[in-house]
Amino acid sequence: MSAAPHLALARFTVALAAQTDFAGWREAARRLMLNGVKPEEIAWTVDRLRVDETAAALPAVPQGSRLDVPRSFVERAESVFCHSDPERFAFLYRLLWRLSREPALLHVASDPDVRRFEAMDKAVRRDIHKMRAFVRFRRIEDDLGESYAAWFEPDHFIVERNAPFFVKRFAGMRWTILTPCASATWDGDELSFGPGAARAGAPREDDAEELWRTYFSSIFNPARLKVKAMQAEMPKKYWRNLPEATLIPGLIAGADKAAKDMIARMPTPAPAHHEKLQARHWSVREPEAGDGGDAETIAELREAAKGCRRCPLWRDATQTVFGEGPESARWMFVGEQPGDQEDLAGKPFVGPAGKVFDAILDEAGIDRDQVYVTNAVKHFKFEPRGKRRIHSKPNAGEVRACRWWLDKELALVKPDLVVALGATAAQSLLGKAVPVTKMRGQTIEREDGLKVFITIHPSFILRIPDPADAAAERKRFLGDLQAVRRLATA
Repeated sequence: MSAAPHLALARFTVALAAQTDFAGWREAARRLMLNGVKPEEIAWTVDRLRVDETAAALPAVPQGSRLDVPRSFVERAESVFCHSDPERFAFLYRLLWRLSREPALLHVASDPDVRRFEAMDKAVRRDIHKMRAFVRFRRIEDDLGESYAAWFEPDHFIVERNAPFFVKRFAGMRWTILTPCASATWDGDELSFGPGAARAGAPREDDAEELWRTYFSSIFNPARLKVKAMQAEMPKKYWRNLPEATLIPGLIAGADKAAKDMIARMPTPAPAHHEKLQARHWSVREPEAGDGGDAETIAELREAAKGCRRCPLWRDATQTVFGEGPESARWMFVGEQPGDQEDLAGKPFVGPAGKVFDAILDEAGIDRDQVYVTNAVKHFKFEPRGKRRIHSKPNAGEVRACRWWLDKELALVKPDLVVALGATAAQSLLGKAVPVTKMRGQTIEREDGLKVFITIHPSFILRIPDPADAAAERKRFLGDLQAVRRLATA
């Protein structure tokens, strides 16, 4: 039977204002229930043009009567009301009718209506979850400046129900979510809803696309890949709106090789010579060592630092790599931390970066024997990878812990100028993160009067793959050190 004849045959016709007019359905259902109107006597529609004008008006609520409905039903009925099933209005009334006569109905798991009710509720909640997970805003410009727009294709009428979540999460920006059935707009103060839209009205991409791809590729773990589970959580119907989805075929195809590479990089025991060197240099580890607070010379401070336990880095390092140079040096150079070769030798700047440093110092006319060279962190932090120990950047806590020793060095040497080689050194000397690439070549004066010159770490030059670019960067670093020499001799 078609819908139109059914409307004509019904005793009462309820015309709802919209697919999501739960308040209208609730008020109509209350009036009909309290007047004992059976489900089969009612036709529900959102198309007012199809309403039979001769149908009876809804009866008024009998005086003194009330309808008691379990709160759990009302809450779940509001969710089910968002389902795309066109028969849901009548179905919910039938369930309400039965519930008034069977109070324990919702606990009868085998009842077909209860199973349908739960399945529809679950489908709507899943659609809401998918919208929260897969909406991707793109940046656009309008008359008011920057705003964001997103396109999403829900299975059910969930836009109004889900929009407050996005208001809470993205309260500080103006945005619009477009869907085929409705749109939601937040202008920073007010949430409003409009008609549905076409996909062509949404922006296709913006500058953040690459950021999404980088994030997705970084969290992808090939060793835990389960294609069916992934596609169940991220169905293909959403892929065309997800910038990171373009990576998925390639990541799946390369998962086996990537997993094998991960296994190859797993930590292995340190080389035997490392254990021997560690035993030789840390033979006094267990006894309590002084903190260097009463050291009057660099030699005393260096001796105290051998027993440093200020952060966990001492556990895996071979030894403390302390600064070296004349105690009366006018210039002090501060790097990040010792590398693999420095850790084994116990001396700063003797590895590949140290050789670059020495060569450019010489070209700049600075005698290394006349300067004091040290690091912000005195222990080698590394990540075991096969038989190799790969440098790992010290974190802020480790830098802060080791600043004790750097401050003591500064207090004893009293340099006229300190050169921060890289971001970690600058952070330690200035007590905050510093954008080295932007502040390079600048001299910052601390509150205590100490002048800090900012430049790169020489290891940066070694990491540049293109020889021409590396040569250019080396020339810039030489210029920085020549500027240091001019400052220190001015």
